[in-house]
Amino acid sequence: MRFPAKVLLLVALLLPLPVAGGEPVVLVVGDSLSAAYGIDRDRGWPQLLVRQLQQAGYPHRVVNASISGDTTSAGLARLPRALARHAPEVVILALGANDGLRGISHAEMEHNLARMIDQTRQHQARVLLVGMYLPPNYGAEYIERFHAVYTRLADEYGVALVPFMLAGLMLDDGLTPDESLFQPDGIHPVARAQPLILETLWPSLEPLLEDF
Repeated sequence: MRFPAKVLLLVALLLPLPVAGGEPVVLVVGDSLSAAYGIDRDRGWPQLLVRQLQQAGYPHRVVNASISGDTTSAGLARLPRALARHAPEVVILALGANDGLRGISHAEMEHNLARMIDQTRQHQARVLLVGMYLPPNYGAEYIERFHAVYTRLADEYGVALVPFMLAGLMLDDGLTPDESLFQPDGIHPVARAQPLILETLWPSLEPLLEDF
């Protein structure tokens, strides 16, 4: 039986794409902070991670599936296809900042991240959850409730947690940004700040790479 070309095309689009290569994969699912917004993509921390892995003798390759502007809802919508396509061993979930900035409810954000953790585990992959703090102008109570989502999920699911992705870019109080490490918008790190982000993530990421 011969099928119409449109039917064959639809089937092809619905099927997961084949996994490329045989190396274990570290999949980064993030927003602009992981998508090298405003700088050369090769200087973003996920690309620096490629070299870090090579230097440390790990066989992993990095797939950066980060998209500027993504919320946890958008990340949840595209995660299943990314998991099916890349079959990662480790997934770095670095989402939530845009939820906080847009005033999306903490409950919705937590629900979305929880589902992403569940989906990742169903694919037998390990999770590194990357937390964020919001700018001071959002108010102390809102900021603490926002950040508590990450610590609560890490405790509930027993996943590895980086409490604050940009910790290495703050001044001595730990929450005031070093303006010299940020672009004029005061939100996105400059290129020379990217190694500091990787330094913050690496101690929590490296233990997840063992035994592969």
